Formats: sequence, C-alpha cells, structure tokens
Amino acid sequence: MLYAEVLDFLFSQLPMYQRTGKVAYKANLNNTYKLDDYFKHPHNSYKTIHIAGTNGKGSVSHCLASVLQEAGYKVGLYTSPHLKDFRERIKINGTCISEQDVIDFVERHRSFIQELKPSFFEMTVAMAFLYFQQKNVDVAIIEVGLGGRLDSTNIVTPVCSVITNIGLDHVALLGDSIEKIAIEKAGVIKTKIPVIIGETDSRTQTIFKKVAQKTDAPIYFADSEYDIPVAMNGIDATQILQVYKNNTLQYTDLKLDLLGMYQQKNIKTVLKTIDILIEGGFRIQSDHIYSGLNKTVQNTGLMGRWQVLGANPTIICDTGHNAEGVNELVKQISQTPYKSLHIVWGMVNDKDFSKILPLLPKDARYYFAKPNIPRGLDAKILKKEAEKIGLLGENYNSVSEALNNAIKISTPNDLVFIGGSTFVVAEVV
Repeated sequence: MLYAEVLDFLFSQLPMYQRTGKVAYKANLNNTYKLDDYFKHPHNSYKTIHIAGTNGKGSVSHCLASVLQEAGYKVGLYTSPHLKDFRERIKINGTCISEQDVIDFVERHRSFIQELKPSFFEMTVAMAFLYFQQKNVDVAIIEVGLGGRLDSTNIVTPVCSVITNIGLDHVALLGDSIEKIAIEKAGVIKTKIPVIIGETDSRTQTIFKKVAQKTDAPIYFADSEYDIPVAMNGIDATQILQVYKNNTLQYTDLKLDLLGMYQQKNIKTVLKTIDILIEGGFRIQSDHIYSGLNKTVQNTGLMGRWQVLGANPTIICDTGHNAEGVNELVKQISQTPYKSLHIVWGMVNDKDFSKILPLLPKDARYYFAKPNIPRGLDAKILKKEAEKIGLLGENYNSVSEALNNAIKISTPNDLVFIGGSTFVVAEVV
C-alpha cells in the first residue's frame, strides 16, 4: 500500500471524532482492551506520563517532552489532533513516525482492524503504544484525547498523571457542568500514582481530592506552589518569566519559546510535574529545564499556539476554541498593538457558539469561513449568528479565501488573527 492509500483507509473506514463528531465516540474501553491484548500490552515496556485537561494539555505535553529530551531521554510523544499530517500524532524526540512505519502497521494488522472495527482514535493509540515499544523509548508522554475515564489512552499505569484544568467542552459527551466534566477527567487518577492539577478551582478541587483520597494518590495543585508575577516578551521571540515557588524566586529569566500569555499557567503545571518526576528518580537538572523550555518548538515541532505566521501585517493563529481558551486569546489580542483588527474565524458545528461568539472583540472586521471537514459549521450560518451580537464581516468559501481577503484589505500596522477551531488553523500553518 502507498501512504496515501493507508490514510484513505484510516480516515474513511474508521470513525474519526475530529471529522464526524459524536458518532465516532465510544463510551467504553472494550475495543481498547482487545487491541491491547492483541499487541501484548506494549505500554508496559516503558514509563508513561498521562496528560488530561480541557485546555493546555498539548502545550504541557510538548514542554515536558522537550525538557526530558534535553535531559537525555528518548521520549515518545502521543498527541491529538494533528494539524497537517497524521504522523504528527506519534513522535520520538520530535521526529514523526515514518510513512513506512504507518504503512507497515496497517498492512500487518489490517485484517484484525477490519474485523474489530475500532474507532480511528482507538487504532491510533494502539499504533503509538506499539511503535514506542518497537523503538525502545525511555518514557512516553501520552495526551488524553477526550475526557479521561473512558479515553483509549486510559489503560496506562503512568509514573504520574496530570490534569491541566477543567472547562466546558464536549459537553454532549462529558457532561453539561464543570463538576460532571471533572469527574470524567478524574478518571485518569490511578492508585498510588501522583497526580498534578494545574489550576485550582473551587468547583473541582473537592472532586479531585476525593478521588485522590479514594485511590491513595498523592495530589498536588501546581498553582498553589508556583507563581509567575513578572513576565515580558524577549527580542528573540520568547517569553521571559520570573518564576517563584512557595514565594521564593526559583527560576530567574526562564525563557519560553511559546508566546501565548496563557502558557504561564501551563508552565506552572510543567514545573510541578518535573518536581514529581525528579522525586521519582528522573535525572532532570536546572539547565535541562531552561534549555527544554527555550526550545520546545524546535525540539517537538509544536504548532498553532499563538504562532506568528507573518509581519506587515502581523498574522497570528491559535487553536484555542472553547470559551476558556477564547477568553484567554481575546485578552492577548487586547494587549497586542495594531491599527485595525481583522479576524478570520471558523467553527465546528457541535460547539456552542452562543457562549463563544459574545467573547470576541466587536471592533474587528470578520472573515467567516467553514473549516474543510464534515463537522465544519457553514460560514453563512456563522455570519448570521455573529451579526446578531454585533460582529460584522463577510463569509467566504474557504479559509484560504478568507485569509487572502483579510491580508488584501489590511495595512502593514494591522493584526490578522486566525482561529475558532483547530481545523481552521490546520489550513494556514
């Protein structure tokens, strides 16, 4: 099989949540356990770190991978969704799984896959776990796909678990309240395995503590130990952070090559997780932390996080797409200098735009477009709903057409922001 044929098999024959939505979600781990038995439990042959949360889990995963890589470890990294190429989901030390390895996996196991009919995500997790075993990684960082308790990744026994935060996302599948979603995410907490909570929230703190107590899992709240009262942008496209731990300056001039201000929350989670890893025997020194965080993009290839795509006008994209994520983006846009603001915006049809659109700035010119996936929300519908709350602009036939028009109309001192969905960003990076 050619790589293109393999992708067609994966995308067309296996239900894929990112493309088709709720129909691809399976509220049990039956297929996951069958796949794990078939491949003889490959994840037991290396250490794992399990990362859950509504926002930030991708950034936290990549930052941790970069630091561990700088410390000399061979690091597997499993994340989702991909932006440009399926292979982005499965990396070792920043290098994507090869096309040939993907082809070999499908060719060797195609009959079993066709018989079992797993979801796209179930099959992808199995591929990653097996690949990491075959390549003898020291440690694999495993990002939860959706939720936690019933996620296909939740068969690992990690050295530590992480829950970055809880927000209202995927409510049709995970529950319609912060508390219900927290219960699902708390499903990654394992017996006697340390768990790091990134952001303290009075609505979820009791839930996490109760599950941790029940499972005898040591629990830590990163933002109760770490604080970043001072941050500034460096001239070398970095953030420079002064990081305090328990009111004492711990990291002076810590440079991060991810520019979103929201990354300051994620860094607290990363640093507390590193503390726990060191306590567990990982050889991570201060210089590894400094170099790893300064080279996260270089070491891992992370894309779409307040990513600058051009200048004159400034062109920036970000994958933040739920209410909490969009709120953070709007804060950062408000602190970014520009003469006029242009926003290329698209969404998927199962997101509650009534909660997201009111957060967007009204002083912008909008360019509405449908991301090129079946779940994409029709741009005409999006424009109509946006107009009801005073967001004015035009709809376009594609993201590229919308962006080209935004660039054409803008002046050198303007800001063009692209977002609303991971799949919008995927079409421009």
